[in-house]
Amino acid sequence: MKICGIICEYNPFHFGHLYQLEEAKRLSGCDAVLCVMSGSFVQRGEAAVLGRYERARHAVQAGADAVIELPAVFSSSPAELFAKGAVKMLSALPEVKWLCFGAESGSKEEFIAAARALNEEPEAVSKEIGRLMQGGRSYARARAEAWKGKIPPLLDSPNDILGVEYTRAVLTLSSGPEILPVRRMGSGYADETMRGKYSSASAIRASLARGEREGLGEALPPYVAQSLNKNIEDHLEALEKYALLTVSAERLRAVADCREGLENALKRAAEENLPSLAQALTSKRYTTSRIRRILLQNLLGISEALIRESLSAPLYLRLLAAKDGREDVLSALGGADFPLIVRTGDEKKLSGTAKECLEKDEFAARVFRIVRGLSPEKKTPFVPSAEE
Repeated sequence: MKICGIICEYNPFHFGHLYQLEEAKRLSGCDAVLCVMSGSFVQRGEAAVLGRYERARHAVQAGADAVIELPAVFSSSPAELFAKGAVKMLSALPEVKWLCFGAESGSKEEFIAAARALNEEPEAVSKEIGRLMQGGRSYARARAEAWKGKIPPLLDSPNDILGVEYTRAVLTLSSGPEILPVRRMGSGYADETMRGKYSSASAIRASLARGEREGLGEALPPYVAQSLNKNIEDHLEALEKYALLTVSAERLRAVADCREGLENALKRAAEENLPSLAQALTSKRYTTSRIRRILLQNLLGISEALIRESLSAPLYLRLLAAKDGREDVLSALGGADFPLIVRTGDEKKLSGTAKECLEKDEFAARVFRIVRGLSPEKKTPFVPSAEE
């Protein structure tokens, strides 16, 4: 069996995602598509608009053959660690022969060229990045400027940056999957204006936040639009402020990317009860997403040390959804290098770092239900009947 992997968030699943899914099948000629999807929280440091099992169900209804969860320690991390974690999950299955991802620009060859260059960063470029950061730029912006003209221009948009990081992670494997970039359709990643069928996920979330649902029917498959036909609560910031008030500055420094005195600035902002911590601390040096990830990982108790341990330790594959009749895919998952978690009892298979990592997933799921004002989660993978 030959599987095409897709690393995703589906927050929420829209027609652009459907296009990528169909292109992944067409370009690879694979026997099945396996999605590795962020669970309760996403890489921007926010709660997903819908629960992990519901979003996985949408992916299967759209044509994916199975969906496994990207552990919270990775899904809430900066791009490099997010990508390494996701590629680690896919590489546990020898049957995964392709990795498909959405891109703003760039060919397969350009992503490989950029990734190889970054994996062997010369000292002169490293020094230039440091100089630019001392001048107040964020790491991402400094890196893009330092590499400008030296590699294909793939460090300016979030999707391309993630694509480069996926490729970097794949290149470290002795026998990794073939990368398969698919050009994004429609609106740009950060475009928050609804633009019909191919509106961005950012635009859809912004519309939901404003309570505007008029354009959702055109931008979303019917089964997704139906799931979003209700008010979405968001109590994340209140919980994050509380978590800041109860943690020491020393413990806060253990969170990935929390350095250079950010821990003190975050605690002061919480004590002053500023209306939006992320916006209050955003600057040329510190992006909003970076601040949000720090706030989230502090709330969830995820340290950089745990992320690093999870990257090197054997983990698990939690099944969120599977297509009916694809016993061959389930068999491949069951024969992976990591144990397959389907039922609650399966969690007893785990110990050490894997157990700690999974406990963070479950804690994140409980926090998510509080943030979204939802009842307790039923941990049952979705397997549709032939009629669905």
